[in-house]
Amino acid sequence: MTETSDTRSAAGGPHGAPPGRLQRLMRFVPLIAPVLLWAVPCGVLLHTGQRWPLPVAAAGTALSVLGLVGMPLAMVHGHGRRQRDRAAIVGDTLLGISWVLFTWSVLLGVLLRLALTVADVGDGRDRARLVTWAVLGVCAVLLAWGYAEARRVPRVRRLDVTLPRLGAGLDGTRVVLITDTHYGPLDRARWSARVCETVNTLEADLVCHTGDIADGTAERRRAQAAPLGTVRATRARVYVTGNHEYYSEAQGWVDLMGELGWEPLRNRHVLLERGGDTLVVAGVDDVTAEASGLAGHRAHLDGALDGADPALPVLLLAHQPKFVDRAAAHGVDLQLSGHTHGGQIWPFHHLVGIDQPVLAGLSRHGVRTLLYTSRGTGFWGPPFRVFAPSEITLLVLRAPRGPEAGA
Repeated sequence: MTETSDTRSAAGGPHGAPPGRLQRLMRFVPLIAPVLLWAVPCGVLLHTGQRWPLPVAAAGTALSVLGLVGMPLAMVHGHGRRQRDRAAIVGDTLLGISWVLFTWSVLLGVLLRLALTVADVGDGRDRARLVTWAVLGVCAVLLAWGYAEARRVPRVRRLDVTLPRLGAGLDGTRVVLITDTHYGPLDRARWSARVCETVNTLEADLVCHTGDIADGTAERRRAQAAPLGTVRATRARVYVTGNHEYYSEAQGWVDLMGELGWEPLRNRHVLLERGGDTLVVAGVDDVTAEASGLAGHRAHLDGALDGADPALPVLLLAHQPKFVDRAAAHGVDLQLSGHTHGGQIWPFHHLVGIDQPVLAGLSRHGVRTLLYTSRGTGFWGPPFRVFAPSEITLLVLRAPRGPEAGA
């Protein structure tokens, strides 16, 4: 692995443009969302014709009110200035539970009630109670399964990726991608070690981490991140920052990853040489870096490719998939990203799709550029993954064969 250019730049702060109407409305989301997440399930499950005995209705309503009040308080204590991990665990867990209850109270509540009505099953009270038990049963199963999915060591997803400009000497290069480990309030040091053990079984030439290592400072999450130092690669281990690094002293994470033997690709590149052929491996800071105000932190693709031979194929690490527009404009061959978590808890992927062009998997952009978006190795916040399994990704790079060779 040969190191090349290092580009540093002074980052400017956010522009002082007045907020738009959407931005002003978004300020009210933290106030409105908890009310909807708890009030809707309470209404659907308890107060839409069930006629539960008073103690049952009162107890259920009290639990909903407790969740409505307790969730924001726990989130503030857990993720605010005090950074209390136990409070964060409570708040995050309640957020996941309320999201699943809200989703299935609305979907299953409406559809099942309609089906029971059309089938003329029982009277109104019987149908309402059947809906309640069905929603609670489905939610219990999904939450138990989702928790197990979030805490398990991710499955390895393997795929071959053909790059038309890749030289024959690089054919078969094994690239392992981990991302969005999100070490946080739940101590996952053992999980981290098992992930790294799995990575080491894949005999990678290059191991990449595309950001969002943790929620919290490097000093605070050091024990969970330490196993990353055991990861093996025949050529290099490279890392770029994600948006969550900029919530918690990004430079500290860059420094720690350097200590652990990973090469931070902060708007720079290295060369991977094999069999007489060369691959440019470049990386950029997250797109939110400049707004952080940290000196020298910004997404700067020109700097990352400065000095690289334009005839060589380029593998780019960029945390967010939406950076692919810039990558395509520069003729990058393959971009590796994370950030989306595959939506993490269905149907949150619809909201992710508003901000990102791709949710997961391999996609083509422009004439040349391929993008691989990982669903992430860990989880953020709520310790659940519902219909969005985590992954460790093994990409085997392939040189073209036949008419495509040399194109």
